[in-house]
Order: sequence, then C-alpha cells, then structure tokens
Amino acid sequence: MIEIKDVSLNLNKRQILDHVSLKLQEGKIYGLVGNNGSGKTMLMKCVCGFIHPTSGIVLADGKVIGKDVDYLPDAGVIIETPGFISYYSGLQNLKVLAGIKNKIGNLQIRDAMKRVGLDPDLKLSVKKYSLGMRQRLGLAQAMMESPSVLILDEPMNGLDKNGVEEIRQLLLSMKNDHKTIVIASHNAEDIQVLCDEVYEMENGKLCNMNTV
Repeated sequence: MIEIKDVSLNLNKRQILDHVSLKLQEGKIYGLVGNNGSGKTMLMKCVCGFIHPTSGIVLADGKVIGKDVDYLPDAGVIIETPGFISYYSGLQNLKVLAGIKNKIGNLQIRDAMKRVGLDPDLKLSVKKYSLGMRQRLGLAQAMMESPSVLILDEPMNGLDKNGVEEIRQLLLSMKNDHKTIVIASHNAEDIQVLCDEVYEMENGKLCNMNTV
C-alpha cells in the first residue's frame, strides 16, 4: 500500500502540487493524465523519493518516504528519458544496474530483455539504439528485478504499434501478479485499455476521473 497524504510541492515560488492525496493498492494499474506542466512527473518523483514534498507525506507500507526510508522500496521506475552508458550494449548496461542491489543474475536480466522484445545477445551499443529500443531497454531495467511497484512516465514513448501491444500485455500480466503500477500517458487508448483507476492532474491538483 502506498499512500499520498496531502502532498504539496513548491519550487521557485511556484506551486507544483496542491494538496494531493491518493491511495495505491496492489493488483491495480493507475493512470495519470494531464497537460505538460500539470504536475504528473513531479508527483511521481515525490512518490519515488527523488523530490521531497514541501508539506504532506508519502507512505509505503506505513514508512515515510524521505524519513523512514530514503526512496520507495522495491520499485521499478522510468521517469523522463532513461539514461544509459552509451558505448555499452543493452545487456552490459543492465548488468551494471543489477550490480547495485545484486538481487538478480544474468538469467533474469536476459529474460527481462526478451520480455520487452530485445535480443540480449545483440552487440549493438546503446548509442546506436533507436528511440523505441532505448524505451524497451528502460522498461527492462524497471522490470528486471520483479519489483512490487512500477512507476512509469510515458512507457510507450517511441514504440511502434506492435511494441505498444506487447508492452500492454506485459503490464497486464504484471498487474495479475499483484503489482502496483502507476502510468502517466498522453495516449488515451493506453489509459483506457490498461487502467483500473484514472486521475487527471491540472495545475497541481488531482481529480478522480472515475467519479466525474
């Protein structure tokens, strides 16, 4: 259970988030929609612990993010453009990232790449990847340790039609495995197909679209 309790965020004398409250449960996909600058990405960063709210708290299983724990535990994250070592292959990049926690081995890394439609034996350096391939690699790094929570900012960015369908099915299967998934997307079809609950961000305020 993740609980966002009365979170506000002010940056450079501007209110980015305005008293946002929301409970996120396992086995559900939550959608965030809204224009650029509405606060979606900043809300995700607060949930992950990358930015601390000006007021209010984010709780993960009763622990305050930024106080009891530094970051959202057991989470896979894509926020903005995923960063990789450009001259390494996709597999080499994921091995480096997996080495931070040492929770998984080569087999799980390779499996994650296959699940998102990448060939783990491809020797191509990431700097030569297409936008869609980089996005798939970002999804692989978010999912490879089988986290209980996924926070995904525009996860379909750069994917072709087949890629979008593959990732949709993957996310739905992860939902069935009792994961908590939060997606920000400009694609109305992604939101409609995937999400159990949808919320709109506007001027830092959160509105439940399911009751509108």
